[in-house]
Amino acid sequence: MPRGRRPRAPEGETRPAPGRGKYYMISVVAKSYGIHPQTLRLYEREGLLKPSRTDGNTRLYSEDDLRQLEVILNLTRDLGVNLAGVEIILNMRRKMEQMQSEITSSWATYARNCRRRARRTGTRTRASRPS
Repeated sequence: MPRGRRPRAPEGETRPAPGRGKYYMISVVAKSYGIHPQTLRLYEREGLLKPSRTDGNTRLYSEDDLRQLEVILNLTRDLGVNLAGVEIILNMRRKMEQMQSEITSSWATYARNCRRRARRTGTRTRASRPS
């Protein structure tokens, strides 16, 4: 991509629009976390942060973006992880959260099926969530 101003989204392509909640401009976020705005732009370029944009192309950081930024800063500042490592760790966390969600859903389906079967047969069931 050429240097300079980032182009607006092409016709028909949508960028995430700000929803409810608080949003912060790049200067406020940079000052709050003691980092340079270029660092935030780098994190976006590397795919570590995905702030939403206004129609004027201004970056807006949500509360979720700020939580993600805190994780990134913890990994880089406190643990000495480089950006490639941060990307791997964030991807692994995302996959683990997805797997946990799938397990929870599967367990709920199993427990529901056990209760149905017990009602049909008139027996008691002990399908409860493991600790």
